[in-house]
Amino acid sequence: MIYLKTYKNGLRLILNKIDGLLSVTAGVLVKTGSANESDTENGISHFIEHNLFKGTKKRSSFEISDFIDGIGAQINAFTSKEMTCYYTKSTSDRLCDSLDVLSDIFFNSQFITEELEKEKGVVIEEINMCEDTPEDVCMDLLAKTCYGDIGLGKTILGPAENIKRFTKKDIEDYMAKYYTADNVVISIAGNFDVKEAEKMVEDMFVENFRNEKSASQIVNLPFKKGVGHKCKKIEQSHVAFALPAISVEDDRVDALSIANTVLGGGMSSRLFQKIREEMGLAYSIYSYCSTYKDCGTAEIYAGVNSKLKQDAVNTIIDEVQKFSSSGLTKKEFERGKQQVKSAFVFGQENTSSQMLVVGKYLLFRNKKFDFAQRISQIDAVTIDDVNAISKEIYNIDKLSVATVDAGKSKIKI
Repeated sequence: MIYLKTYKNGLRLILNKIDGLLSVTAGVLVKTGSANESDTENGISHFIEHNLFKGTKKRSSFEISDFIDGIGAQINAFTSKEMTCYYTKSTSDRLCDSLDVLSDIFFNSQFITEELEKEKGVVIEEINMCEDTPEDVCMDLLAKTCYGDIGLGKTILGPAENIKRFTKKDIEDYMAKYYTADNVVISIAGNFDVKEAEKMVEDMFVENFRNEKSASQIVNLPFKKGVGHKCKKIEQSHVAFALPAISVEDDRVDALSIANTVLGGGMSSRLFQKIREEMGLAYSIYSYCSTYKDCGTAEIYAGVNSKLKQDAVNTIIDEVQKFSSSGLTKKEFERGKQQVKSAFVFGQENTSSQMLVVGKYLLFRNKKFDFAQRISQIDAVTIDDVNAISKEIYNIDKLSVATVDAGKSKIKI
């Protein structure tokens, strides 16, 4: 059973009570990420996420970890292009303790200079790690190729030079703009008492916000066709493709998910079977779709032999063209539809997944998630729906490509 409450200051609370479980996941979701940062702010959403664990007015960094470990719980966070999320997972009887820690780090973090400087080193090493991971470099380059230097084109980690100069004031100024009541959703999923959970949130969160209204969000640049390349001394060629797709609010999301599954979403997919199994051109090849608040992308990635890079690119493009023009077979459609449906059902058995599903839905669509309705929506998708969106989205005339390898020249498309 899902319960939704919106408070006068704009804060939204979504409760997904799942009987029969012994655990609960609580999350605080903030609608801001790297796509909402200016050039000088790029990386600050992620930097803030790190530093909210570095000490509050009543707990040191160690005491936060020690307390969470002491109650047998887990605490973590992540930053994406459009969202930052802080969450705990605990046994049901420890929900109050978990929410107390989340509230403490969210409202009372001190951002002591010494701790900030230490965490700068940690984040810069994370940036270095990303630079040493060609697949990550390739996907970041693809985003920049598609969207330029604004919005979705920005990296989540940001440049090291930004990280080095961030101050406590920078953090507090950014949080004042976006860590506001109307820009936050608290999502709790698992087995708990609804009235008690509401009381905890009211006591620990509702009245603690300094600001109620969020600053305006950055508007993304339109998707653009292009070819990007970065030279790195590595053995493989890493190739990524993107096409403009649909937003999170588009009713055709399920149809596109099925199309993506058939094209490159699993071992039975067309791309996997053709590129890896039949031709042996890649070890890793897959496709996925990213839906954002006002746009989306359909993406393909492959790691291939550098000498066969152009052959692999040509074959992938050829497969995408065939997929777009010929459509799915009935068998492919039924298999893809069942995979999408099963993945959704499997997620219901995990409180962390449920916290995120219902929380994100409310954060970006401002609606209460309905599981039965979602199953019905997936069931209602027809092969004609999938073929129609495949023809629209997988149009290579709109293709952007990025490559990372030891060569100095861009590929031809």
